[in-house]
Amino acid sequence: MLKVGARRRFQNLTSLPNNPFASIFLTKMELQSPTTLVLCGKSTVENELARCLKSNNRLKLPDGSPLNVVLNSEIECIDRTENDGNFCVNSYMSSLSTSRFGRLLVYSPKLASTHDVVSHNFEELPVGGVCVADVQFKGRGRSKNVWESPKGCLMYSFTIQMEDGRVVPLVQYVVSLAMTEAINDVCRNSGMPHLNVRIKWPNDLYLDGAKVGGILCTSVYKSKKFNISSGVGLNVSNQKPTTCLNSVLQRLTPCAHQLQLEDIIAAFFNKFESFYDIFINQGFQTLEELYYKTWLHSGQRVIVQEKNEKPESISEDAVTIQGLTTSGYLLAVTEDGQTCELHPDGNSFDFFKGLVRRKLT
Repeated sequence: MLKVGARRRFQNLTSLPNNPFASIFLTKMELQSPTTLVLCGKSTVENELARCLKSNNRLKLPDGSPLNVVLNSEIECIDRTENDGNFCVNSYMSSLSTSRFGRLLVYSPKLASTHDVVSHNFEELPVGGVCVADVQFKGRGRSKNVWESPKGCLMYSFTIQMEDGRVVPLVQYVVSLAMTEAINDVCRNSGMPHLNVRIKWPNDLYLDGAKVGGILCTSVYKSKKFNISSGVGLNVSNQKPTTCLNSVLQRLTPCAHQLQLEDIIAAFFNKFESFYDIFINQGFQTLEELYYKTWLHSGQRVIVQEKNEKPESISEDAVTIQGLTTSGYLLAVTEDGQTCELHPDGNSFDFFKGLVRRKLT
């Protein structure tokens, strides 16, 4: 009976099952408003870990609210056409070819925040474990900005662990690059037109002048290691609040091509694992040439606004962006030839204001 009830709960509860006992179970679950988490692994190793996580009740939500944890093997596969674009776990797993990242999946139809689930359960999840949600109602971006998370937006967070704190700030650039290259791979392999998704420093993704994605990386130092929770939000099929990949794709081709969430995230992990190994073993410099081809800023002239000693006095100077410094900030050259490092200042980042300049020797 529990198995039937868990399955119906996972299927977004569009209709009550005919089984009266399942209906009673459903009513109780609705009254408690639990969050459903579906666990799935790529291999028997990850599936065994999923069973342990479920049987030992090891996964928790930050606010302590009730959880309904089920294994993917216990439920029926969701039909995309009948469930309005819900994430298909099996399709994702069949496209994944990594050895570490993305192999243990935690999926939820509706969740406060994938980032909170990953960071709160970091020690229970393997490195590379990922949480995906169809809808988030407390998603967030950089500096605690709200990230709108409707259905059709690809939303996931995953775990990374690093030892060298000097390069931790650079990992967000590896994530950004992996996503732009993953989108290229999916379009190319599917015979779709190229989508020129570009990186806006430090962590936004832009297409046709509009923001379509963002990356959020947070870290906690524990036991001589940095536990990094990396979150990604990408507008794939949702036309609001800005635009989405499929809307742009439809303008480029008369064919009914549609990018699928599962293909993109699988391609992302396939690409990220390769880039991450290069990053750890050879340094970010090995990826810089490809990164600069993808970002928006090489040779861009921007205005640096800086407060002077006098109250409410602001000076403005033009600088030209050259690249990134070793610490991950912007490397720029002033009009008189001096090199400087640019830092974002405050909650919002605009390339024409809100930059702090530090002279480099």
